[in-house]
Amino acid sequence: MAAASPAGAATTPFFYGGQAVIEGVLMRGPTSWAVAARRPDGEIALRRDELKSPVYRRRFFRLPFVRGVVGLGEMLHLGTSAMMWSANVKAKAEDMEIGRGAIAITITISMIFSFGLFFGLPLLAGGALRDRGGSLAFTAVEGATRALLLVGYLYLISFIPDVRRLFQYHGAEHKTINAYEAGAPLTVEGVTAQSRLHPRCGTGFLVVVVAVSIIVFTFVGRPSLPVLVASRILLVPVIAAISYELIKLMARHSGNPVVARLLVPVLGAQYLTTREPDPDQMEVALEAFKNVREDARLEREMVR
Repeated sequence: MAAASPAGAATTPFFYGGQAVIEGVLMRGPTSWAVAARRPDGEIALRRDELKSPVYRRRFFRLPFVRGVVGLGEMLHLGTSAMMWSANVKAKAEDMEIGRGAIAITITISMIFSFGLFFGLPLLAGGALRDRGGSLAFTAVEGATRALLLVGYLYLISFIPDVRRLFQYHGAEHKTINAYEAGAPLTVEGVTAQSRLHPRCGTGFLVVVVAVSIIVFTFVGRPSLPVLVASRILLVPVIAAISYELIKLMARHSGNPVVARLLVPVLGAQYLTTREPDPDQMEVALEAFKNVREDARLEREMVR
């Protein structure tokens, strides 16, 4: 989604971000977003839209902590829209079309499964300490269980061929943004030399979320089960807001020796969700990125 500023920038610029989709990459700029996907015939399909909602235009939504919650909802919305579009790019090439209803049902089932796996099971693991140890031990076991489940899940799905390609496009997204922020040429050759790891990655964000959740949930203690479950849901925006600010802060100061050490798990987790992309995949990422580039004046105005 690198802490270095683009060459020639007088101030810290807008932080471009994105994510991998089916056979493609989504990129988000200051005033627009674009998604590019490779068709089976080798051509690149492109969709580009302006960001017209007040969420993207009003200064209030860019305030510290508010922007973390907004950013989470924004990427879920844009990511879902881009994923649906890229799925249909592939389906139409095979004389099929995936209905919005089918995609909505798939997403709903996935969210229910994810909630049960990453919230339900850790709570059960922490519940084993209900009659012994303090709230810190309870939340530490819960957080550690959640982290282990996440790592195990990502490791296992990486063996699925389609997921592995998705992770390659994730690597292409990181390399493209790293190239831009390092002032390298925005060409396949310029992108190839860049790292596939990035401090502002969503995977790294999840690492910070786990750490922050342990601290936040410690203050909740060990109330009754309904209150415990409600706290895990209602405090998600708080944890997301704090985690967002922390990961942006670490990205801005990645050259600091202490921060560099704190970034080790953030970057290390990305070895699970990124793979080295091939030139065709980097070309797709570049196509999406070039379509959201704005002039320097707009970047400075939209600093977040």
